[in-house]
Amino acid sequence: MPPSVRPAFESVLRRNPGDFEFHQAVHEVLASIIPVLEENPRYLDEAILERLVEPERQIIFRVPWVDDNGRIHVNRGYRVQFSSVLGPYKGGLRFHPSVNSSIIKFLGFEQIFKNALTAQGIGGAKGGSDFDPHGRSDAEIMRFCQAFMNELYRHLGEHTDVPAGDIGVGAREVGYLFGQYRKITNRHESGMFTGKGTGWGGAEVRTEATGYGTVYFVQEMLAVRGESIEGRRVLVSGSGNVAIYAIEKAAQLGALPITASDSSGYVVDEAGIDVELLKQVKEEERLRVASYAERRPSARFVPGRRVWEVPAEIALPCATQNEVNGRDAARLIANGVVAVAEGANMPSLPEAVDAFQAAGVLFAPGKAANAGGVATSALEMSQNAARQRWNFADSEHKLHAIMRSMHTEAYQAAERYGHPGNYVVGANCAAFVKVADAMIAQGVI
Repeated sequence: MPPSVRPAFESVLRRNPGDFEFHQAVHEVLASIIPVLEENPRYLDEAILERLVEPERQIIFRVPWVDDNGRIHVNRGYRVQFSSVLGPYKGGLRFHPSVNSSIIKFLGFEQIFKNALTAQGIGGAKGGSDFDPHGRSDAEIMRFCQAFMNELYRHLGEHTDVPAGDIGVGAREVGYLFGQYRKITNRHESGMFTGKGTGWGGAEVRTEATGYGTVYFVQEMLAVRGESIEGRRVLVSGSGNVAIYAIEKAAQLGALPITASDSSGYVVDEAGIDVELLKQVKEEERLRVASYAERRPSARFVPGRRVWEVPAEIALPCATQNEVNGRDAARLIANGVVAVAEGANMPSLPEAVDAFQAAGVLFAPGKAANAGGVATSALEMSQNAARQRWNFADSEHKLHAIMRSMHTEAYQAAERYGHPGNYVVGANCAAFVKVADAMIAQGVI
């Protein structure tokens, strides 16, 4: 770690012991913005780094709730409001057993830069709980969501903090959370939650946005090299919202997405993933991906393994953090991968990122490639504020334009700061300058 950024990183280690995911996220950003700091030492003089790595507010609370058998459970809830310098806090809620302080802080820190890149006037935050919705009834999930919102509501508002969904929080959970917020506050602030149902304030394309946006970013990266996504074999990990719609958009653009996965293993379908069948299995019936293979003659299920062993030219990690290690990267490179775009948040370990870049593989970090979801959330906020509705085609056109603009900004920043083609450096530098300049303009607060 260079001396100029070492004090800020050491403060993170000292104040957040054991928060390894958070350490990893901060290290990546600090290491990649050195060219900016060398060009403008004022950012160091103004202690921008020390201020940026410390959240503006951290909220931790208990969530007691009652299951269908009358048994009381207690989970832990989080909301880390990292930066509001560009606009109200914005970031999803994640319900998953793996959720802890480190994961929420890493996600919130990443959200600062992702949101800055969208140019939509939103700050960075993240939240969630170690509650596991898998296997729970709708009534149990409703009671948990209501208990969760009973505490969190006091920290939210359309001009303060606007949550959305994430892993384990889809339209069902957003509905329960928003309903409880409305009940407690006696206010129908449709703009204080995004990812809502389209019948009550939600935006078209919001469900599809993260997956679609990831594929659009790949399309832009390939275009720089005069290449196309059409006809390429595509590996997708995960089978949640991001993965499903990355598969859908890749197929629409003429690629051949051949995998999907969950914690039990993966399916490979050489005929191309049948998106409608995958939606039925995962969204409607909430089953494991093995059920897809049972109903699809061209597919086979591989238990306990990951998709990265399958030969393909494009890889889209869309499951969770740190799912691609150095060995996975080496295998992908050996099998001819030409582009990797992160649909999930920080799914690639540093060793994997280094391997991709050393091999000349196009690599798009999540803060750029998966920003389509939050960008469309900001569009949803705009529609709610103006009491307007845009149709699907208009919304997708706006999403595509935002992804194209973010790609251009990251690409040009990488060129300017002496790392052409390095989208990690480009995305981090472009976003950091926006946030840092706003922090200086608004004083020490």
